[in-house]
Amino acid sequence: MKDLDFLHSVFEGDKEKGSNTNNSVTPEIIVVEDDLVLGKTIQKYLKKTLGLKVSFYSSPTECLNYIGEKAAMDPAEQVPFCLVTDISFNEGSTDGLLLVDLVKEKNIPFVSIVMTGFASIETAIMATKKGVFHYLTKPFDLEVLVDLVIKAFTLKLGYSKDQISVVKRDDNKEEKTKTSFIPQMFHLEAPTEEDMFCGMIGRSPQMKEVFERIKKVAESDSTVLINGPSGTGKELVARALHQLSPRCVREQVSVNCGAIPGELLESELFGHVKGSFTGAISDRKGRFELADNGTIFLDEIGDMPLLLQVKLLRVLQNREIERVGGTGTTPVDVRIITATHRDLENAVSQGDFREDLFYRLNVIPIKIPALAERREDIPLLISYFLSRFVSADGRNNIEFDDEVLEILMTYDWPGNVRELENLIERLVILKGGNQVKPSDLPAKFLQNRPDKVSRYNKLITLSENGIDLKTTLSEIEDSLILQALELTRGNKNRASKLLKMNRTTLIEKMKKKNLSSFELEH
Repeated sequence: MKDLDFLHSVFEGDKEKGSNTNNSVTPEIIVVEDDLVLGKTIQKYLKKTLGLKVSFYSSPTECLNYIGEKAAMDPAEQVPFCLVTDISFNEGSTDGLLLVDLVKEKNIPFVSIVMTGFASIETAIMATKKGVFHYLTKPFDLEVLVDLVIKAFTLKLGYSKDQISVVKRDDNKEEKTKTSFIPQMFHLEAPTEEDMFCGMIGRSPQMKEVFERIKKVAESDSTVLINGPSGTGKELVARALHQLSPRCVREQVSVNCGAIPGELLESELFGHVKGSFTGAISDRKGRFELADNGTIFLDEIGDMPLLLQVKLLRVLQNREIERVGGTGTTPVDVRIITATHRDLENAVSQGDFREDLFYRLNVIPIKIPALAERREDIPLLISYFLSRFVSADGRNNIEFDDEVLEILMTYDWPGNVRELENLIERLVILKGGNQVKPSDLPAKFLQNRPDKVSRYNKLITLSENGIDLKTTLSEIEDSLILQALELTRGNKNRASKLLKMNRTTLIEKMKKKNLSSFELEH
């Protein structure tokens, strides 16, 4: 990181080149960040601290549209601004450094500060070449960003410090506000009727867009392909499409193509005739026939074997099925909805999925965002799951301290909404009636946090007289073993898994430490 520190000094060294021209127009700040939680936090803090106009956009495209409007104004009316932008975005190939170049073409006076969570020498050098005022690595103190913005306005755009209206700054705080500190801005809130749609919950623009897409396509018979990571609720989208369609008078028939062995899936989908294979003791209708005049939902379509993909393609083309072992065909009138967590375009290029079938299925695509892409919905979802798992009398209700809420808001949620639901259910069962603290969360929620090392540094304070390291570590080990046994009600097999050790190793340690008298079920 020494090289990055050097490059930061290069940015700072460039400050002497700024203009000293006094500017009479009040400047503004434009924040561009696709993490809505972080972006809105930065917007709110800069506006409160500096008292300037702060605009926030979640994509470079939105930002460019706004700046384009500014560029169309009379040059005398154009307001200089500071562009605070992330480098990496989910939106195609446009990144923060390209955004800086595109803004330069508008010929409006501005200065830029870029942010990144993935610091590298290459991007820092590139930012230097593009004239970026400062290269900021996440996580950072918001107070540091405030100082940089003030320096950018005064050193690059010729403003005096008196012209930058500093509303309130407290430089003597022992703990500065971090970009990851969310609880002051977000709190648990029960979802309203407007936030709920056919069993789904969302207030974020991404989910509102999904809801609108469902409303538009539900009444048609077009084939729909739902794509999104596991745990995002693809089956809820399929159910909503059916419930809002004219076919809702019939039950939706669902098939998980990844849960049924390939040799049985054909019979499950299309049925079979008596004697067609061992165990076929009678004729049997398949799921397509059962879904006639209704909807069939083929979940995890990306896991379907190639041979069966050919037969499914024939069904899509001819709208008729042929039972296993049969000689005739049966017409079916079904609306087909499919879903997958896989990248089917990539699977097509690798030969794992038929290209012609992909285009037949991908008539109307619906993309479900990961939970990490719509963090503002997390408080609503937590509140909803609490209402489901907490008893009517509220005796097992749980509360979250600010630090836990911060962790939940900044965690990446690889298991998405399903992982959040499971966590809330677990906490209600294990911590019902108490306040949840960081130590009550699974270890994976803490292991990637930037302050993890400092947490462990503060775990035990070393006095001037020193400590017996061997004894202290032994006591910590005793405590963790006893906690694991208490959590698992004495089940040594489960306790060993919590401690990431072999069961035999745990038993040996218990004997050695005289902990074998722990009388619980095992």
